[in-house]
Amino acid sequence: MWMKLKKKFIGDRDFYRKVLLIAVPMILQNLITSFVSFLDNIMVGQIGTEQMSGVAIVNQLMFVFNLCIFGAVSGAGIFGTQFFGKGDYEGQRYAFRFKIYTIVIVVTAALALFFFGGTQLISLYLSDSGDVGNIALALEYGEKYLAVMMFSLLPFALCQTYVSTVRETGETFVPMVASIISVFTNLFLNWLLIFGKLGFPELGVQGAALATVIARFVECGIVVIWTHAHAKRNIFIRTAYRSFYIPKQICVDIIKKGAPLMINELMWAAGIAMIAQCYAVRGLEVVAAQNISSTITQLFNTVYLQLGCAISVVVGQLLGAGKVEEAKDANTKMTFFCVASCVVFAALMASVGRLFPSIYNTEESIREIARKFIVVAALVSPLCALSHCSYFTLRTGGKTIITFFFDSVFTWCIVASLAFVLARFTVLDIVTVFLFVQLTEVIKAVIGVSMVKNGFWAQNIVDKQE
Repeated sequence: MWMKLKKKFIGDRDFYRKVLLIAVPMILQNLITSFVSFLDNIMVGQIGTEQMSGVAIVNQLMFVFNLCIFGAVSGAGIFGTQFFGKGDYEGQRYAFRFKIYTIVIVVTAALALFFFGGTQLISLYLSDSGDVGNIALALEYGEKYLAVMMFSLLPFALCQTYVSTVRETGETFVPMVASIISVFTNLFLNWLLIFGKLGFPELGVQGAALATVIARFVECGIVVIWTHAHAKRNIFIRTAYRSFYIPKQICVDIIKKGAPLMINELMWAAGIAMIAQCYAVRGLEVVAAQNISSTITQLFNTVYLQLGCAISVVVGQLLGAGKVEEAKDANTKMTFFCVASCVVFAALMASVGRLFPSIYNTEESIREIARKFIVVAALVSPLCALSHCSYFTLRTGGKTIITFFFDSVFTWCIVASLAFVLARFTVLDIVTVFLFVQLTEVIKAVIGVSMVKNGFWAQNIVDKQE
């Protein structure tokens, strides 16, 4: 029995070497990014509760934009990965061009929305039902932060277009280096501009935003310059801008597969923002506490998030090469490895995560809510890891309509609806509300495992492009 289970769920040394060569740079990149984001969060938190809350609300809006960009590049990325897997670099080039078209549309729409409706969006998260903080000040700081952050949208989108494409080739080291340089640039500039060190002006939340904008341009510049300077290695970039032609059939196929994915990312991110807004009706202290806990949770969840993302590279290349059974086997082993790793980090988060809120310069009531949020998130994170792997498995096989229902429809119909009802129409304390909402992940994990086990997702979607 043990040998049978071992053969099914545990790979050999070569398998893990291949997986880790792809996943470790991604993990390190995001681990450093999350850690610096954590330090960044602390710096803003030292100014005051209103400043931290205003920045947290805008970052929630930026999260929706970021996910839209991920969705925009991921739809074409499904094809790009499989094109690379079968050695069709021209096809990968077409997928890259499609990404460029898409991000231009998304960035333009986001700029218009934030410019004309930014104040209204921020106000949705502000409620005077709590006993802590000044919501008028939080709104003012949020507006100042958003006005600067809008300049970061284009470099972020362009960077993700290049990063997603070079990752399709298995290259994860350079994006990691670019990200590391970017986050430390951000951290150093935060210290200079938030607090006015070394003769720089003390800009507060605007300084934090300016530091982020500069860091985005640095990261984008590194990735773009490296990609073009190594055209022999990145064959897709050769003549990529000589024309913007995309064959009609490839364009139609990418839209068919990619549109549900992009809509899914938009609706899922909007759903998460909606859930945060539901919590926010309980007062500014909940906004601040959620900001603290989510920053720490992202730090500990980095490993399972990036191992799940690595599925799209490893399994996608195998599917593109026509190795369907090998792809299924690799997916099972990677999912097991991801969830097992998450259990270890969840235990660590539950045991030490309660210490972190004490670092913030805010009210003790906010710190205590944040501590309880962290423990709840730690308990549920292995289920989140399982759902995460299921999502990327289905997506890699091109089952984007199914992932739309699995991800965003589930989030809106089940998770957000429950959060809305419990937060507004019950007297349950916010931690209990948070616990019940998080436990919906049980349902999602069961559905995800059932669909992946069926095996219908394992298909080569690029052979017809011959």
